[in-house]
Amino acid sequence: MYLCSVMKPDINKYKGIRPGKVIDRELKKRGLSQRELARQIGEHSQSLNAVINGHRSLTTALSIKLDRAFGYDEGFLLALQAYYNAFEYKLQEEKVLVSGTPDIRKIVFWDTIFDRLDWGRYRDTIIQRVLEYGSEDEKEEIARFYGICASELTKKQ
Repeated sequence: MYLCSVMKPDINKYKGIRPGKVIDRELKKRGLSQRELARQIGEHSQSLNAVINGHRSLTTALSIKLDRAFGYDEGFLLALQAYYNAFEYKLQEEKVLVSGTPDIRKIVFWDTIFDRLDWGRYRDTIIQRVLEYGSEDEKEEIARFYGICASELTKKQ
């Protein structure tokens, strides 16, 4: 027995979100347990649970079963997995491109744990924060750290 869905989701709203989160949200909306869904689609509940919790990527076979069960367009969840994989790859790529820590006062980032800042992932937010609250020396430091020329940095203000 397959469930039907009245609304088909727009994939653009979900790009970069792990498919397991979408599946979990759909289950909660429908008041359905993971075990019950797994039984309905002929899948092991452990496999479904691993996807929902982000321990495993969504396979083609499972995505098609879930698309049918939820009434999604065929390939929706698999495309979502591909977008998520690309998003994660770009995050890892950004981490590699930026190494070290700029010489900036920790007080500029009073609302975060300075030593845990992801300088690659939050580049634009960090630049904006330094432009807003940093000294002239810190603005020069952030420009040096990210390899930005001064004129480009003033455009961001």
